[in-house]
Amino acid sequence: MSEDRWNTVLVLGGIRSGKSGFAESLVASAPSVRYVATAVGGEDDPEWLARIEAHQLRRPQSWTTEETGGDPARLTELIAQAGPDETLLVDDLGGWVAAVLDPARQPKDDEADVAALAEAVRGAVARVVLVSPEVGLSLVPVTPVGRAFADALGTTNQALAAACDGAVLIVAGQPTWLRNGPLAPAQAPVEAPVEAPTVVSRPVPVTTPVTPTPPPPPPAHPATVVEPVVPAEPEPDLAAALSGSTMTLPLVASGLTEIKPGMDLPLPSSDSGPDARDRLVTIDLPGGGLGALGEAVEFAAATQSTVTPRAWVGVRVVVIAGRHTGGAVAGVDTADVERRVAEAEAGTGLLGRLAGQAGADIAVLRTAETGAMEDGPAASEEAVEAALRDGWQLADGAADAGRDAILLAGIGAGTDAAATAVLAATTGAEPVATLPRVQAPGGRFDDAAWMVRCAAIRDALHRIRQEPRGATDILRQIGGLDVAVATGVLLGAAARRIPVLLDGPLGIAAGLVARDLASQTRHWCLLPEAGTLALVKQGADVLGLTPVLQVGLDLGEGANALAVLPLIRTAVGLASASPVHPALLDEVGDDGLDDLSDDLSDDLSDDDDDDDLTEFAEPGPHGPGPATIASA
Repeated sequence: MSEDRWNTVLVLGGIRSGKSGFAESLVASAPSVRYVATAVGGEDDPEWLARIEAHQLRRPQSWTTEETGGDPARLTELIAQAGPDETLLVDDLGGWVAAVLDPARQPKDDEADVAALAEAVRGAVARVVLVSPEVGLSLVPVTPVGRAFADALGTTNQALAAACDGAVLIVAGQPTWLRNGPLAPAQAPVEAPVEAPTVVSRPVPVTTPVTPTPPPPPPAHPATVVEPVVPAEPEPDLAAALSGSTMTLPLVASGLTEIKPGMDLPLPSSDSGPDARDRLVTIDLPGGGLGALGEAVEFAAATQSTVTPRAWVGVRVVVIAGRHTGGAVAGVDTADVERRVAEAEAGTGLLGRLAGQAGADIAVLRTAETGAMEDGPAASEEAVEAALRDGWQLADGAADAGRDAILLAGIGAGTDAAATAVLAATTGAEPVATLPRVQAPGGRFDDAAWMVRCAAIRDALHRIRQEPRGATDILRQIGGLDVAVATGVLLGAAARRIPVLLDGPLGIAAGLVARDLASQTRHWCLLPEAGTLALVKQGADVLGLTPVLQVGLDLGEGANALAVLPLIRTAVGLASASPVHPALLDEVGDDGLDDLSDDLSDDLSDDDDDDDLTEFAEPGPHGPGPATIASA
């Protein structure tokens, strides 16, 4: 069994349900995938071939394809022979059942074929994801052949559901786990405390944002509220650590693996991004193309290891609610901050409205109180370590819930001052030039409060002038627990190969700290909108992050990125779906066209569709509706 305790999953769903896209998301983090296509026929059906091509276009280049065609025994052999370091995606069992029932296949024993496949899946040492049509909810077919197919497929689905570690049903793009699997709600209950000893979660009721003018906004998503509790003396639990869920880098509460400088995290593809950028000048778009939005296309391609990336459809907004004290919170209306945090928890307010429109869900984590940076260390070493783990677990929870991107945001008292202090301590920036102004409702600036914050940062930097400047030292002395949690999110996201959209001072400060723990983290970060803050622009420049857009929004952390996210998604989708301009095809020449024709024929003969012989194929994953929030 693999490190996160599953090898085999059966993904069920009807026509156009999104089951293939969900199955692909389960194996998206695998370095390579063997795609097993089962169906045959359809060579003279243009619509069928178009469905197949749609599947091919969204597949990463690192994947290989193998066809089982009319030989059902071949699929059983592939699963039985696959090694522990392999990942197989079988799409789908409808084609396999059709081949089993083929009258021309003699001699045959249908029941024995199904039993052999189920036994191979039960004993598989490789990761195997099987996609299958769910036809049991439709009317009984009126023809003998149709009834035979539905009965055989139902029997096959039952046998494989019993053999797999998990089974999930996809309805309208939304997964519902039927058996405990890697992402099943039973293993990540919202109602119960999270297993890690440093985190407690509780559910928050769902509310719908109300607007006085039509059209109404999409329904708000419920938020998982995670309140870390730092134990005074954590007791190691070796048995739980060895049996618990692990990531690319194991992170366990027992302390067997600690977060420290020099961690070796994955990197995005170094070839796919530049290749996708080069492809943009060849695609059939009018005018000058996508302009600055090409930055997002290149980033998506690199993080997905494909020249034709998919637009992010499952985004989780991770909101860190920090609580600083001392001069950092001068001029803060704590009641107003609490109101905004409560709105995020309830899925209402600005973040809830924008998240609903973008089809994103929200997870909120409230940190413990951070001390005054000017008076002494802002947090203890133990509290910083726990906060880093909390952040990593937030990223891990997003990955386990099937999210394909994280949007990091912060709502808190004193976060701007803490981020400014981190920027100054790590880059030598001048605090008075980067500290955001203190703005009260109505557009009034509180310059007296701004000066108090400047003085607190100055005193804190003076206090640590001879102290070590390592990543955890910066967090302990001046960054505080909210920056530590955000840093953990970046580390965990890189470990799980999930891109992170940064927006605001908190994410920038976390990026500066995370690069000293694992330099790979910044390559998984994208800055969708530069905003108006000098702190964000200067920190992004140090991290090597080029803003996708510079609209000049100043809506607060998270809101800027959510506001431009639909446009970025549109650009990525256009870049992937648009073909090469016909005029450029002429430059290839006759020989080149022959080669392209041969390649296209090979691709089209790759019957990678996911359903039976009629119409069980489907496009990429649909945009999510109201999402179920898994606890961090």
